Amino acid sequence: MSNGQSVKAVAKYVRISPHKVRQVLDQIRGRSYQEALMILEFLPYDAGSPIWQVVHSVAANAKNNYNLDKKKLVISEIFADEGPKLKRIRPRAQGRAYKILKPTCHITVVVKSIS
Repeated sequence: MSNGQSVKAVAKYVRISPHKVRQVLDQIRGRSYQEALMILEFLPYDAGSPIWQVVHSVAANAKNNYNLDKKKLVISEIFADEGPKLKRIRPRAQGRAYKILKPTCHITVVVKSIS
């Protein structure tokens, strides 16, 4: 893998708020692959599970597609973008309806190999 090349994985339409996901992402940004997995495994947040899956997936992409060693991977970029909102309604008194917005997000992880 040359200096400019990186390996990427994306989880789309994850049914959790991007704000909640970003709180967890900030804790693993810039860390090694193994360190990030360890942190994610023991965090008390629900956002840890989908992030763990994406980090695991990007490492598998690096190993299978580029023959990189998982022990040398470092998370160079990790971010959560806002996805579409699921629109639902809550019935209220006198025939009214309140809108419920259920947010989704897209989680992107980019890793680079250190030599």
